[in-house]
Amino acid sequence: MASDAANTPPRIRACTVSRNVQNFDLLIEDMETIYKEDWGDLTFAEAVAFLDTENAAELELLAIALDDEDEGQFALVRSVIEKASANGVRSLLIAESLSPILLHQLLRAGADDFVPYPLPENALQDAITRLHDQRRQNAAASQPGTTGTGRNGNVFCVHALSGGAGGTNFAVNLAWDLSVMADAQDQKVCIIDLDFQSGSVATYLDLARTEKVYELLSQTASMDRDAFSSALQTFNEKLSVLTAPSDMLPLDLLTPDDIERVITMARDNFDFVIVDMPRTIVHWTETALDMSDLFFAMIELDLRSAQNTLRMIRALKADSISMDKHRFILNRAPRFTDLGGKARAKRMAESLGISIAAYLPDGGAQVRDANDHGLPLAEYAPKNPAHKDIQKFAAALFETAQATHLAAE
Repeated sequence: MASDAANTPPRIRACTVSRNVQNFDLLIEDMETIYKEDWGDLTFAEAVAFLDTENAAELELLAIALDDEDEGQFALVRSVIEKASANGVRSLLIAESLSPILLHQLLRAGADDFVPYPLPENALQDAITRLHDQRRQNAAASQPGTTGTGRNGNVFCVHALSGGAGGTNFAVNLAWDLSVMADAQDQKVCIIDLDFQSGSVATYLDLARTEKVYELLSQTASMDRDAFSSALQTFNEKLSVLTAPSDMLPLDLLTPDDIERVITMARDNFDFVIVDMPRTIVHWTETALDMSDLFFAMIELDLRSAQNTLRMIRALKADSISMDKHRFILNRAPRFTDLGGKARAKRMAESLGISIAAYLPDGGAQVRDANDHGLPLAEYAPKNPAHKDIQKFAAALFETAQATHLAAE
């Protein structure tokens, strides 16, 4: 019996899959540390054939190592991932210099997670631990009330209808003023930057854009509260922020279902969620509109804003989408003494058939300087007239939300 045991080949628990595993020496070291002798190495073609054998059923993991030279074998790599997913074998991407779009497509094909190469310390072990726990976490997340704290927060989307209309500035300052009020009531506020190409929330709050955001957005189907929280950053210990990804990505990279999952997760964990929308209308804009409590459209007193507003109204009516949630915010509004400007604003609203919910004065150079310093106006220039009006607007929203909450109880 002892002789038979000695001759029994070791069980293969994991395999690396690559063009040449010798190009990933750090991966070899980590695999030997974690799996000892219970791992093997396959090329992409060998992996496709191996996954059709009975031995593949014993696999716990495929560690698929890729770099930019493997982009020509994308179809073959994708077939490996799809076959592994169909067989219930978890796959982990080890990516070096791979384009974000290709990485996203591979994750869509069924890859469970990815880590960058060169591997950070303990990154492979941490990823494997996450994969082992993923089924349990997903099962828990699928139960009612387990995606978050059950806060069922208010969702406010901000959409600039013309370039430079101040949408992000309004979103950031609204979120910060709400967070100050909410903190006193033991409530929480989150701002989400959904402009994947030119989002500036991170800049306006002096926060880094991290790879964790892309990891989260690439795998929303398996997202749980821990994954969502790990992608957030905190500004001044009050405001939670999901920045735009570090790379410029196509706006249609996410589906309406992805956007719904992200907003739902935020709403379940925060009392107020501010969503900074891209200026471009995309196929998930309607999803964000449907999920919002109010949808703030930022305009200016000029012809381009009026034309874009009219075009948006026509588009919404053509799709039979209600505008009940829309609130139009006039940025750089005429001053109190500018009677001519106020008359022009009134005529514009009447000609468009809209009502203007708030008139924000021009904050001048202090707005630009506050954004360049990565500070809200409340911290940089609290007496700025634009800040005072945004603060009043935030207070009205906060009081309305509080009153609604008390009435519901």
